[in-house]
Amino acid sequence: MYKIVFKKTAGKDLERLPNSISERITLKIYALQKEPRPQGVKKLAGSENLYRIRIGDYRVIYSIFENVLIIEIIRIGHRKDVYK
Repeated sequence: MYKIVFKKTAGKDLERLPNSISERITLKIYALQKEPRPQGVKKLAGSENLYRIRIGDYRVIYSIFENVLIIEIIRIGHRKDVYK
């Protein structure tokens, strides 16, 4: 089972969202512990280990570190802002 680690910016991103959306996103993030590459995940171009999952209009950008079983959540945000 993977351990979930939030970067400081990702934690702040999650806190700024409305409660209903942040609950949905939190459930999806902790589901990554069992399946780090769920159906619908996309590997981001130009990076070795960056992935994104889609939750409605929101995106979660994360890295997977296989050797230590850690998933680092890097960014959480609306699809128009998260890639900037």
